[in-house]
Amino acid sequence: MAKEISGIIKLQIRGGGANPAPPVGPALGAKGVNIMEFCKQFNARTQDKAGSIVPVIITVFADKSFEFVTKTAPAAVQILAAAKKKGGSAEPNKQKVGSVTWEQIKVIAEDKMDDLNAFKIESAMKMVAGTARSMGVNVKGKFPS
Repeated sequence: MAKEISGIIKLQIRGGGANPAPPVGPALGAKGVNIMEFCKQFNARTQDKAGSIVPVIITVFADKSFEFVTKTAPAAVQILAAAKKKGGSAEPNKQKVGSVTWEQIKVIAEDKMDDLNAFKIESAMKMVAGTARSMGVNVKGKFPS
């Protein structure tokens, strides 16, 4: 028989760096989850992604047990890494902060394909390119057909 779900928590935590401090501790403590057990499991599962931001969706059950699913790093974070920049533009329509190529966009789109709402790689590339443009990052070259 399926367990009764008492809540879902969405967090973004650095890979291999979960600890009971905010934001992890208060979010899990409010639902009655064993914080240290989550931190141990999360750090073990994400030790290969150390330092990068890992979105996680935690499902909390009525008996205070939990399970979680990790996602790929946000497209914005990957775009900034590809452009070698610290942050996006405050005015993306007027001030550009960097540029990326379509090849870099394709690599990011292939990585994010499972998390995106797209069936073809070309559609995923257009979504990632739109994110880049909204951050003030130019996409160099012509879209590969």
